[in-house]
Amino acid sequence: MTVLVTYASKHGSTQGIAEAIGERLRERGLDAEVRPVRGVKGLERYDTVVLGSAVYLGAWMKEATAFLDRHDDALRGIPLWLFSSGPTADDPMDLAVSVKTQQRLDALGARDHHLFRAALDPKRLNLLERTAIKAAKSPIGDFRDWSDIERWADAIADTVVRAEG
Repeated sequence: MTVLVTYASKHGSTQGIAEAIGERLRERGLDAEVRPVRGVKGLERYDTVVLGSAVYLGAWMKEATAFLDRHDDALRGIPLWLFSSGPTADDPMDLAVSVKTQQRLDALGARDHHLFRAALDPKRLNLLERTAIKAAKSPIGDFRDWSDIERWADAIADTVVRAEG
């Protein structure tokens, strides 16, 4: 059973989440590959896909939505899990993903769509982004909940292993 964990990440926070998911799936005995969406040409060799994107202003990154467009049919015919990352600190989780984005993701029929808090490191931001973060008084730091990420990966592994057995 080969699982693709693929992601779109602008500053590395979402990539870190994807890598943690892939590592946990491997610990659970699955063959898991972690790759950025721009590096995935086809899905034929994968039995399961975990797809994630950073969220900005309620929307997935363009490269992630382009991936969805390119692989729409294949994603509908394979076990699929989705994750989004974006809110930091006390940002409201229920407002992180726009209704339009949520509807697009729901249409894929994924087994689950999980929202994770992200990290915000000003050293990784350009001047415009740093200015916007300062103006918004956004909290700086790593707000990813690694135990939540691990639990979610375990739930995926449990489902995949049951399907194999």
